[in-house]
Amino acid sequence: MAMSMSMAMLSSHSLKASPLQNLSSKLFNVSSAVFASSRIKFQAKAPMNFNCLLKNDAVYEDLPAVGEDLPPDYEEWTPKKDPKDRRRAGILLHPTSFRGPHGIGDLGEEAFCFLDWLHEAGCSVWQVLPLVPPGRKGNEDGSPYAGQDANCGNTLLISLEELVKDGLLMKEELPKPVDADRVDFSTVADIKDPLIAKAAERLILSEGELKNHFEDFRRDPEISNWLEDSAYFAAIDETLNTISWYDWPEPLKNRHLSALEEIYQSKRDFINIFIAQQFLFQRQWQKVRNYAQMKGIKIMGDMPIYVGYHSADVWANKKYFLLNKSGFPLLVSGVPPDAFSETGQLWGSPLYDWKAMERERFSWWIRRIRRAQNIYDEFRIDHFRGFAGYWAVPSEAKFAMDGQWKMGPGKSLFDAIFRAVGKINIIAEDLGVITEDVIQLRKYIRAPGMAVLQFGFGSDADNPHLPHNHEQNEVVYTGTHDNDTTRGWWDILEQEEKSNVLKYVTVTGEDDISWALIQAALSSVAQTAIIPMQDVLGLGNSARMNIPATQSGNWGWRLPSSMSFDDLESEAKKLRDLLSIYGRL
Repeated sequence: MAMSMSMAMLSSHSLKASPLQNLSSKLFNVSSAVFASSRIKFQAKAPMNFNCLLKNDAVYEDLPAVGEDLPPDYEEWTPKKDPKDRRRAGILLHPTSFRGPHGIGDLGEEAFCFLDWLHEAGCSVWQVLPLVPPGRKGNEDGSPYAGQDANCGNTLLISLEELVKDGLLMKEELPKPVDADRVDFSTVADIKDPLIAKAAERLILSEGELKNHFEDFRRDPEISNWLEDSAYFAAIDETLNTISWYDWPEPLKNRHLSALEEIYQSKRDFINIFIAQQFLFQRQWQKVRNYAQMKGIKIMGDMPIYVGYHSADVWANKKYFLLNKSGFPLLVSGVPPDAFSETGQLWGSPLYDWKAMERERFSWWIRRIRRAQNIYDEFRIDHFRGFAGYWAVPSEAKFAMDGQWKMGPGKSLFDAIFRAVGKINIIAEDLGVITEDVIQLRKYIRAPGMAVLQFGFGSDADNPHLPHNHEQNEVVYTGTHDNDTTRGWWDILEQEEKSNVLKYVTVTGEDDISWALIQAALSSVAQTAIIPMQDVLGLGNSARMNIPATQSGNWGWRLPSSMSFDDLESEAKKLRDLLSIYGRL
């Protein structure tokens, strides 16, 4: 009896697996049924490494059984990093901020010098603001977020010197240099517009390879599907010069074919020159982008979620916007009261008719995304939260606080985009009032969000902008174009918040705050770190790019005319050393 009980206990003990055996079984034992259903087969003597143990939920069939010898190269089964997970860093600097002789930065020599400097500093990302033509009406004051066209390029960025190299301008035709610390957009337009138009006209009348490239450009269906509308809109706008297309005569306002044909006949030269100018922008930008790629630098663009009312985008696509029968907006964009405004921010852009867009399988957005892919390697979508829920303000309201939240398109929009264009590399600007649905949508499309260090020190340790709360799939900034420069932020920061900063970062002197925050950003677990150029230079708020909820005095900052990128060798070395320490080279 005792012997039987002893044998039974022994048998029971022998059948009970140890925790280590259970773990091994979970990792390595796969039933024959699983292998039979798997499409992945391996040769019996194929070399193994740890990264190949599991692939698409399949396992090597010839793994040793538990307790058997592992291969001699077992110690070489080290994990390999996915190149897509590479840590990196970049600089935020809009091309208008370059030095240059004509009152504005451009796509000429200085852009290439900047890319050389970026490469020397070890950076692999250049972030720009929207490259669209800035608004020239309604007090937009050069804002790239209030552009007249979502797809066109800003022709004021065209380099006159590059046009001389192309034989489209003569050197003696170039204007006298203008020494301007800030961009005055109307003055720049007066200087550059006539010369760029002259170069475009000469291109149209020319023969040869450049003319052939131009003809290919205007025939490209990915270009013509938006460029023709833009050209007609600009031609009518130039003829009538009203505040908005709402005031145009009804046949033009509603795009009657006979009226458009009449415009084409009377403004044919203007339309052709407009298209040629867009070609010249595209040509110069692609040269810059190709050089960036050669240097291993990706260009991160920026896409505002909304478009301006006085734009080809709305005029040519009224059915996709919430307009009344006469074409006036029913609801406009904005955000509720926030840190920038007690009454909210009233942006005034017409809101999308998402139901109408969905019926058309979001074709307007797909065209817009394809255009962005044509000029950027990746791009940030401004106010991403509007795809989950958006703030809608009655068009007659004087303050944004009079609006209300409405449901956005959510996953359906991005499912349609992914089906049409495949994977897109976007960054979700998820700042402001961020609810759970915004977070879930961002995670659904696997887009990195944003963290801004300047927002991190005004509350407690749970603040998502503090480095210890960052995520790997995130882009961290010291500040953005909408923030104070780091030095300017520090100068006006309340003492309590300054104390929080000093507990978190090491600041040896008042002038060291910019680099202290740069180091904090680079040390973050976030895969991408972006530093505004103003912070690299340690500049104060006179170099701030934009103050939200204000319409004048923005977007004009430029690098000092006395400062070349050759002069910034020490900053490049300092940045590169930090990138090396934190694995971002």
